[in-house]
Amino acid sequence: MKRSLEHIEYQENTEVLASFAKALAHPTRIAILKHLENQSCCFTGDLVDVFPLAQSTISQHLKELKNAGLIQGELKPPKIKYCINQENWNKAKGLFLEFFN
Repeated sequence: MKRSLEHIEYQENTEVLASFAKALAHPTRIAILKHLENQSCCFTGDLVDVFPLAQSTISQHLKELKNAGLIQGELKPPKIKYCINQENWNKAKGLFLEFFN
């Protein structure tokens, strides 16, 4: 059975939306994204100063957000600078709006 281009696009968008939703399924990750949205970028240590969590916990949340493509990291030895991946952030907003409408 042939799948139409619309069906394939729908399936891909659904999988991407689920990936974004999974990454947002933790309150700390939402808080990190809100914080990053108000900053141009920041380092892991900056987030440790903002949130009452261990650096390893913050790093794990950053890893999940990065794996979902919602943030990106730039190596600035010995630190990593994180910021929102604007392209994917806008895609996530659009997919969620479409889903809720």
